[in-house]
Amino acid sequence: MTMKLTAKRFRTRRPEFPAAPAEGQTGLFDNADDGFGPGKFPTANPANLSSPAEVASEATMDKIKQEGLTGRQLRMARKLAQKYGLPATSDFDAVRVLRAAGVDPFQRTSMLDLVTSGGRPVQMPESRALTNVPQGDTVQLPQTIKPIQVPSTEARAEVNHAADIMKIQRDLSRRRRRKSSLLIARLVFFVLLPTVVTGWYYYMVATPLYATKSEFVIQQAQNPTAAAGGGLGGLLSGSPMATSQDSIAVQGYLQSREAMLRLDEEHEFRAHYSEPGIDPIQRLEPDATLEAAYKLYKRNFQIAYDPTEGLIKMEVIATTPEKSVEFANALIEYAEGQVDHLTQRLREDQMAGAREGFEDAEVKMMDSQRKVVELQEKFKVLSSEVEVTLITSQIGQLETILSQDRLSLQQMQSNARPNAARMDPLERRIAALESEIASLRGRLTQSADGTQSLAQVQSELLVAQADVQTRQLMLAQSIQSMETARSEANRQTRYLSLSVKPIPPDEATYPRAFESTLVAALIFAGVYLMISMTAAILREQITA
Repeated sequence: MTMKLTAKRFRTRRPEFPAAPAEGQTGLFDNADDGFGPGKFPTANPANLSSPAEVASEATMDKIKQEGLTGRQLRMARKLAQKYGLPATSDFDAVRVLRAAGVDPFQRTSMLDLVTSGGRPVQMPESRALTNVPQGDTVQLPQTIKPIQVPSTEARAEVNHAADIMKIQRDLSRRRRRKSSLLIARLVFFVLLPTVVTGWYYYMVATPLYATKSEFVIQQAQNPTAAAGGGLGGLLSGSPMATSQDSIAVQGYLQSREAMLRLDEEHEFRAHYSEPGIDPIQRLEPDATLEAAYKLYKRNFQIAYDPTEGLIKMEVIATTPEKSVEFANALIEYAEGQVDHLTQRLREDQMAGAREGFEDAEVKMMDSQRKVVELQEKFKVLSSEVEVTLITSQIGQLETILSQDRLSLQQMQSNARPNAARMDPLERRIAALESEIASLRGRLTQSADGTQSLAQVQSELLVAQADVQTRQLMLAQSIQSMETARSEANRQTRYLSLSVKPIPPDEATYPRAFESTLVAALIFAGVYLMISMTAAILREQITA
């Protein structure tokens, strides 16, 4: 049975080319009668034993299987065996046959080279010719049957895969070219074309404008009183903080509609910017509204305040240098008038306050003086101090006489027989003196007829006289304050100092064509980029 299978295998496939036999061994083709002649297939091995070549090939196959080759390597060996026209019953047998023929089955080859050209098998190169085929005329081999040269399924799959890859690459290239063309078209339409139009306007259409720049500062006159007083007011008197409110107020006035209307009335602001020689974008229509004129005013009259230096910077733009200087001088005049108006209100308030204080102090001083006169007339006393002095002097004199009479009376009483005729008048005199002294003392502290005593009169007169003195001092201070306010009102406490005078330019300042065109290009590019990013994000969110 084994012999029949072996014979059948030799009829259906090409003969194998085993390695040359070693010394002392018999080759596979030593027997002349190998069973491949005409006629019935004879029994070559009645003992059902394999030949040494088959045993060697089986051993080689086992070693190849133990190498752990991958499926891809085995398929490459089968395709390489088909390329060189070598018979192989399996993938492992293809590796064995290639190695026996001296061909490395795992060398890098292109898959497209495995396809036969013109339906003919690829010939093996001479350097790799089969060298293991036994020589001799006695060897009879079965005739080689040329199989139909049709590419295998793997080869066709590789070819189709390569074609699909090339098709995908061509499709990707076509899409890339189409997307690049669309991107360029969008950039041209949304960025380049508007930039070109903007540049054409600035270079060819825009009316040249002339800008006149000027700077001025609002200063405060040095107050000797405040400087001598010191303190925080004297510290800030020479700094920009002292006039910051006035500077901000002047800036607001110059940027107001009132200043624009005044400039229009006195210097024909709207008529100047409505001239037909100005381009349509910058020209003001003759029948334009107040808001449109004010918008143009704010755009062409730039007024800024620098708080660090206290400067007010002004830039006036007009179509002619002379007109820009005229507008700048008019605005400076308006600013100076506004400064005078602000300080004039302050001076008037100070003068009015000083005048009111003086009048009030004068009225109150007259009232206090009138009250003193009324008290003098009421008590019939010119001066309470004089009255007290007179009474006290009288009491002193009477006290002296009373003391002498008392001494005389005591001397008379010291006699053994005093003279009664002399003692009685003396006693009556002493009693009269005591009564008179008590009466005088009563006039100082109390009054018997119900009127006020001299002490009360003196106290009221002293209070009234002290009030008169106080009112006199207050009147003197009010007079001094009024004189100070009058001197302050006569001199200017705030004044405008022009640091940079307006000078007419000899070249047009605007438009700045290159800078404006570049800024426009950047703006258009930024807008296009934002729109593109927004559209891409929305598309991604919708398709997600």
